[in-house]
Amino acid sequence: MLLPKSNIPRWIVIVADLAMSLMALFLAYLIRFDLETKEYMIRDEWAILSKSIGFYIAVKLIVFYVFKIHKGLIRHTSTQDFARIVQATAICSVIFFAAGMVRANAMDGYYLFPMSVLIMEFAFATILIVGSRFSVKLIYLESVKSKTADEKVLIYGAGISGLITKRTIEKAPEASYRIIGFLDDNKKLAGNRLEGITIYHTSNLRKVIESNEVSQLIIAIQEPDQDNRKAVVETCLELGVDVQKVPSTKSWINGEFSTKQISKIKIDDLLGRKPIRLDEEKIRQELTGETILVTGAAGSIGSGMVRQIAAFQPSKLILLDQAESPLYDLQNALRDEFPQLQFEVVIGDIRSADRMENVFNTYKPHYVFHAAAYKHVPLMEDNPSEAVLTNILGTRNLVDLAVKYKVFKFVMISTDKAVNPTNVMGASKRIAEIYAQNTVGETKFITTRFGNVLGSNGSVIPLFQRQLDQGGPLTVTDERITRYFMTIPEACQLVLEAGTMGDGGEIYVFDMGESVKIIDLAKKMIQLSGLTLGKDIEIKITGLRPGEKLYEELLAKEENTLPTHHPQILKAKMREEDGEQIEKINALIELFGKQNNVDMVRKMKEIVPEFISNNSMFEQLDKK
Repeated sequence: MLLPKSNIPRWIVIVADLAMSLMALFLAYLIRFDLETKEYMIRDEWAILSKSIGFYIAVKLIVFYVFKIHKGLIRHTSTQDFARIVQATAICSVIFFAAGMVRANAMDGYYLFPMSVLIMEFAFATILIVGSRFSVKLIYLESVKSKTADEKVLIYGAGISGLITKRTIEKAPEASYRIIGFLDDNKKLAGNRLEGITIYHTSNLRKVIESNEVSQLIIAIQEPDQDNRKAVVETCLELGVDVQKVPSTKSWINGEFSTKQISKIKIDDLLGRKPIRLDEEKIRQELTGETILVTGAAGSIGSGMVRQIAAFQPSKLILLDQAESPLYDLQNALRDEFPQLQFEVVIGDIRSADRMENVFNTYKPHYVFHAAAYKHVPLMEDNPSEAVLTNILGTRNLVDLAVKYKVFKFVMISTDKAVNPTNVMGASKRIAEIYAQNTVGETKFITTRFGNVLGSNGSVIPLFQRQLDQGGPLTVTDERITRYFMTIPEACQLVLEAGTMGDGGEIYVFDMGESVKIIDLAKKMIQLSGLTLGKDIEIKITGLRPGEKLYEELLAKEENTLPTHHPQILKAKMREEDGEQIEKINALIELFGKQNNVDMVRKMKEIVPEFISNNSMFEQLDKK
């Protein structure tokens, strides 16, 4: 260490600042007399100055003490410390000028200091005091740098967040990083330097990594372009570079960022897309000041919807779910995140008509977002009766009550598995859609469909993460299987947008982007975890599960959708349902009493002719 571990005593700092001020005064006089130091000149000037020097020292000590420039930790000198020093020296100069005017006009006719000396003394004192502090800071930063093998790092983002990341890394004695450069999407910044560190354009990433043997990239951009970030991460994974990220500024502890908060990038960051632009004014007109009911509020989508809706300040938000513990967690989270939000937590089952009647009668909701459902394909394939009770009977209860209590809009959250369903779960959601779309009343019924949601309960990514934590293997049902993915915030935002744009009777489908091979997803998650496939962990092919498709239906086809004003929301073209469908659905629900799964699935296929089972015991019902 080049500096003592303990803080320098404050009195030493005060003496040093005063000494540098006196040195500045001396230099100012030297320059005033063109560096000539003849004896008679020194004697004459000292005769005038000697009467002022005591006052000079006293003023400096008092002003420096008032501005507390000795209080800052010198090794952590900041721009705020610099500002205080400039202010203190400037105040001293003003006092000297004012006192000089008093002396010249009321005492012996001499100024305290010549004007040229005052100006130069201010400049020299500021430079010397500030310069000494930054010199100590530089020595300290060099002394705390790890002397072991440094990890060569690129910081992605040459903005404020990137700069803060650089400074935080340099201050952290435990960090063994050596910053090679900044990476940025702005071509105008390429070739420039930021605090001595070169800025490279993202197009040169591969070359920079290979020529400098970079081992880690830290993403410090708070809101990066999703396509650019994906390309950067893909390149890093290909070259074996570890990728980490700086958290959102909201997560910084007391507004301060620490190197301990740098974390590994997640697969969600690679699959997310550009932020969705919402018609917030239209949404605000429909939701603000209204009573809104969210069913399945404790689930992944339901809780996401609750948070999105809360931002629009409804008069009351009703959170309905049968899951007690998740509801309790959501309740506590909302109290922290939205302290002004008025909400009620209701534990109840949508299958209970009496309980739902009480909810609607008590709260009189203006808007209903229906997210409650059973969604796991293999489980519903084994338990068709439960799919019928929750997804169909539960929806019928809510739809009928929405009409009875004159709900303004009812937004049903469905799934892309309802398109040409191959399983009981998808068919049950399609039947629920049919019931809602064919119910007559003042309520406007709107259906939204989308695919898999990243990080939702029971989705593939949490499963893979759990398997990674346990040492593997990661299980994939088939090497060919692909899925569309969307983040929870994306899905919830599009539900809000679609709900407010609908006038009743529409089924909206979301642009899910490009499909992703599940096995590629598994491989990337292994890479992001710093593991090597085949060496540290394996992937196991288990075979398709009952009712599972190899490829999900692509909803955004021109032949079965129409565009809307929002580029990511399309309107589905649906066939006209005959008037007997409601009666058939009621008859299906009545079959529950017989507890015969085959009869129930047969009835479901009658209601949804395109329901063709796949890899399921119910395939026998499709044989002609």
